Amino acid sequence: MQPFADIPGFQLWPGRLDRIAQIDLLTEIEAALVVAPLYRPVTPGGKPFSVRMSNLGPLGWVSDRGGYRYQPRHPETGAPWPPIPDVLLQLWDDLTGWPEPPDACLVNLYRDEARMGLHQDRDEADMGAPVVSVSLGDTALFRIGPAGPGPTRSLRLASGDVCALTGPARLARHGIDRLLAGSSGLVEGGGRINLTLRRAR
Repeated sequence: MQPFADIPGFQLWPGRLDRIAQIDLLTEIEAALVVAPLYRPVTPGGKPFSVRMSNLGPLGWVSDRGGYRYQPRHPETGAPWPPIPDVLLQLWDDLTGWPEPPDACLVNLYRDEARMGLHQDRDEADMGAPVVSVSLGDTALFRIGPAGPGPTRSLRLASGDVCALTGPARLARHGIDRLLAGSSGLVEGGGRINLTLRRAR
């Protein structure tokens, strides 16, 4: 684990998943996305996201003109979300020690000019629980800063890297500025898949 003194509670495990583990996990994710296809949500103001999204687990995070929320079914198919793969549940246990498992896993596909502006994860019932993020595919330029006013810093998240927002960093502002296209051949067609594990309830 790599701690960051300027952002207490932000934890990074570079290369936590080796290449074989990345391939195996991606295979599971691709199978789940057949059941819960990626779609392009819109903000409450009606602007389309630049990323495509889906979810795994009992609950999934969605955004539309009705707002941000968690719900148990895919907004387009109406089907329940597929289960979270065991390897991700084990990763949560190993890295966080949190007594309850994640009940939501957001799947974001970044391609081309897709990005994610600075934001805070505030839609969960218990914001004391950690947020764990797993990167697969192209390297992303990740930006993070304190919950309140203060400077942000940038770092690269490569395929197989895992990071977590815990404690004081649970409400850190964070986002993705851009991808380093072609930096990984893991995802067919290029791009990056980000898996974000949360306790929504």
